[in-house]
Amino acid sequence: MRRKNADQPGKYRKTLREQVRENKGLAVVYVVLRALVILTMVAQFFNGNFENVFLCLLTLLLFTIPSFIERTVKIDVPDTLEIIILLFIFAAEILGEIRAYYIQYPGWDTMLHTLNGFLCAAIGFSLVDIVNRSDRFTFSLSPVYLAVVAFCFSMTVGVLWEFFEWTMDSVFLLDMQKDTVVHTISSVMLDPAGGNHPQQIRDITDVIVVTADGTQHALGLGGYLDIGINDTMKDLFVNFIGALVFSVIGFFYVKNRGKGRFARRFIPRLITDSEEKEAEK
Repeated sequence: MRRKNADQPGKYRKTLREQVRENKGLAVVYVVLRALVILTMVAQFFNGNFENVFLCLLTLLLFTIPSFIERTVKIDVPDTLEIIILLFIFAAEILGEIRAYYIQYPGWDTMLHTLNGFLCAAIGFSLVDIVNRSDRFTFSLSPVYLAVVAFCFSMTVGVLWEFFEWTMDSVFLLDMQKDTVVHTISSVMLDPAGGNHPQQIRDITDVIVVTADGTQHALGLGGYLDIGINDTMKDLFVNFIGALVFSVIGFFYVKNRGKGRFARRFIPRLITDSEEKEAEK
């Protein structure tokens, strides 16, 4: 965390305390979010919710990643991107999981997956753009190629996350892939002839589940319970939108040779040796 301007292009060698002191706006966001996480962790500890205590500890650890990268890998993370990442982590772990915003607000998960698509596209774009600008390589990639790579990187991360959710649900019987109540189903499994002709059941108002011991359970949900597929496809679709939006932004950023002020707020870049020496003076 630090002030980034034309006179001081990079100070990744500075300690976290020095960076916080130099950038008051970013520091306020960081301190407020960290304080809220600590208060939540204390409350969850006294309530005996030790799983949530672990989530709070994980959140505090994730908060340090952007500054850690800046101070060790010579990557300049823009302040705007860093604030978005911090808010994203807080919204996903504390508000989404512990405060159950995923359940209370149906659009919460959709918003975060859209933002995740945007952020992952920015990260994928910056990784290739850093190589493209490096003096160690002789090739030069076109703006279209960089935009496509950013888009594909974001979609790959989105798919891998859905794989992770499915694995957690299958192995540990969680419900990361949230279920959806639907009122119409169509399946070839219902074809009485055993053929490949999908049969429909419409206007479903309830489903009765019969277990191995013959016990019947009426779900009482007002329809048929879809197991995760609608949630997965929705997540991938909004990830697609977020990735596409940034890919377009990244395309014009490269086409204009990095002059766009808006795009620079979201694209990490490599700190050059000359900038490092200037910052250490």
